[in-house]
Amino acid sequence: MKNFEIKDNYGIEDLLKIMEILRAPGGCPWDAEQTHESIKKSFIEETYEVIEAINQNDKDLLQEELGDVLLQVVFHAQMEKEAGVFDFGNVTDGVCKKLIERHPHVFGEIKVESTDEVLSNWDDIKRKSKGQKTQGSSMMKVPRELPALMRAQKIQSKAKKAGFDWDDMSGALDALESEIKELKAAINIGNADSVEDEFGDVLFSCVNVARFIDVDSEEALTRASDKFMSRFLVVEKLAAERDIDMKNTPIEELDKLWDEAKKILVSNRE
Repeated sequence: MKNFEIKDNYGIEDLLKIMEILRAPGGCPWDAEQTHESIKKSFIEETYEVIEAINQNDKDLLQEELGDVLLQVVFHAQMEKEAGVFDFGNVTDGVCKKLIERHPHVFGEIKVESTDEVLSNWDDIKRKSKGQKTQGSSMMKVPRELPALMRAQKIQSKAKKAGFDWDDMSGALDALESEIKELKAAINIGNADSVEDEFGDVLFSCVNVARFIDVDSEEALTRASDKFMSRFLVVEKLAAERDIDMKNTPIEELDKLWDEAKKILVSNRE
């Protein structure tokens, strides 16, 4: 099998060799055809599956999904090795140097007293190494491809580091109320572009409030979606038991089922 030794246990060198074999002539046609672009969404999917394993506290699944993420790293590195640009060794070398550089309190002579100092040093070193002289230039480096709520929170955090932030939560709440009024006005006017713009401002303001109350916007919305689904399933069940056609029932009546579903779920938790 392509000079590959079958073992009971494998290491990173074996994984690199397997990927090289799969991509080589006579290997796997599918693997050989892939490009960075063709498999980039797989990287995202595998990453979210790691998050799912963490949320479920499933250690076996976490081990498996971390392996799938590592496979993606090796896959992309192998493509660049074939192109003569860089290889997996360059990737590990780069991340090792980055960790050493950004932990001067561990590998150097810098003294720190708290995790806040560690994070502050990390941010300063990162901006200097990337040639980012201002928080604005650092802000522009936040990937647009991030989930929108996560991106908004990162952007706002960088603005805060530059001193551009409310003194307390009341300012953020007032801004949210103002944006909601502007959204209502845009809806009344009926301009679709304006409505989308103002709705985006409302979401951005919600994220701002989330920062002040130490809530992760992405996690909060995920939990809200979970809560909605669990309640909806109860509503659907109640409607079926009572021969209620949900599609032809006034929303006021469905709201009563919704309130009943909330009480049922609270009672079940107790």
